[in-house]
Amino acid sequence: MHTPSSLIPTRLDEEADLARRCDGDGCAEWTAHGHTVDFSREALSGFHPTIALHVAAYDPARVLREVEAKRRVLSRRVLSPATGDPELPWDNRDDCQYDGETWPCDDLLDLASPYADHPDHPRHR
Repeated sequence: MHTPSSLIPTRLDEEADLARRCDGDGCAEWTAHGHTVDFSREALSGFHPTIALHVAAYDPARVLREVEAKRRVLSRRVLSPATGDPELPWDNRDDCQYDGETWPCDDLLDLASPYADHPDHPRHR
């Protein structure tokens, strides 16, 4: 069974891979101009201006930055294998049990929530 701590890295890998494939190695910024989205190598028109802005806002470079930010958050939220005093975080990390937090902590559940429609998501089963 997948847990949020195992589900999230897999989904982040998929998002990063897709972002890289959308723009090759360049991962350039996409921009919107009215009904057109400039994908750095070509432009597509026919979008509603709001949709064009939305598409451009999720360009591959931004997705890769977001993936890395989520990986950093995930790396700070781990299940502590330490025994003894549950009040002490280990290895300069919040072990998601500090001060009585349950595992998985709310931060991990929040990071996993965008993937609720994925078949591997625990709540999807």
